[in-house]
Amino acid sequence: MSDFKARPRLDGDVAAGRGEEGGQSAVSWAAIIAGALVACAATLILLALGTGLGFSAVSPWSHEGMSASTLALMTVVWLIVVQWIASALGGYVAGRLRTRWLSVHRDEVYFRDTAHGLLSWALATFVTVTLFSSAVTNTIEGGASALGSVSQGAMQTAATAAGPISEYDVDTLLRPAQPGAAAQPADPQMTSEVTRIVRNAVTAGDVPPADRTYLAQLIAQRAGISQEDAQRRVDQSIERGKEAVRRTQQAADEARKAAAKLAMFTALAMLIGAFVASAAAAYGGRLRDDPY
Repeated sequence: MSDFKARPRLDGDVAAGRGEEGGQSAVSWAAIIAGALVACAATLILLALGTGLGFSAVSPWSHEGMSASTLALMTVVWLIVVQWIASALGGYVAGRLRTRWLSVHRDEVYFRDTAHGLLSWALATFVTVTLFSSAVTNTIEGGASALGSVSQGAMQTAATAAGPISEYDVDTLLRPAQPGAAAQPADPQMTSEVTRIVRNAVTAGDVPPADRTYLAQLIAQRAGISQEDAQRRVDQSIERGKEAVRRTQQAADEARKAAAKLAMFTALAMLIGAFVASAAAAYGGRLRDDPY
C-alpha cells in the first residue's frame, strides 16, 4: 500500500485550469448583434404580414369587413405574437452562435446564455423602435403632403357636424315655420350672435334667462313664429349641443382607456418577450454545447 496522499488543490491550480477562460470575455457581441438583426428582420416581416391581413379584413363600406373594436383587439394580439416570435428567434440565434466557454460551471453558462438573450432582445428593441419612429414620422409627413386638402376638408366637415353648435343647428333655429313663408332676410351679424349665445349656453351648462328671452325674440322675429315656439327651438338646440359635447367627451374617454390598455399590454408583451429571448438563448446555448 502506498502512503501517497492526494495533494490539496491550491488556488494556483484553479487559476491554471481556467487560464484559457480568464483571457476571454464573457460577452459574445457578435452573437448578440446577429440575434438582434434576426429579431429585427422577423419583426419587420411579421408586421408587414399583419398589416396586409389588416387591410384585407377592413372595408370602407358599411356593415362589411371587420369592426373597429375587433380590428383593434386583433392588432394588440398580433403585436404580442410578433414580440414573442421575434424575441425567440433572436435569442435562439444568439445562444447558438455565442463563443463556447471552457471550464465554466454549468450554472454560470446558463446565466451567460440568458444574459446574451436579454442583450439581444434589448438591442433589437432599440433598433426596431428607432426604425419605426423614423418610418412613422416619414409616413405622417408624406400623408399630410399628399392628402392635405382631403384631410382638411374632412376635419372641417367633422368639426361642423360634431361641434357644440353647427351651422345646421343655426339654420334650424332661424328657419321659417312654413316652407315658402315670408321671413326677415338673413343677417350675418344676427346669425353670429345667435351662434355665440347658444355656444356659451352649451359651454356653461345653461343659458341665462335674459339671453334666453332675447334669443327667443330674435328667432321669433326672424322665423315669423310665436315667442313660445321660439323658446322651444332654443331649448331643443341647447339640448342637442349638450348631447354633442357628451358624445365628444365619451369618445375622448374611450380613446384614453384604449391608449392606456395598449400601453400596459405593450409593456407586458415586452417583458414576456425578454423572458422568451433569454429562455431561447439558454436553449440554443445548451444545444451548442451538448449537440448529442
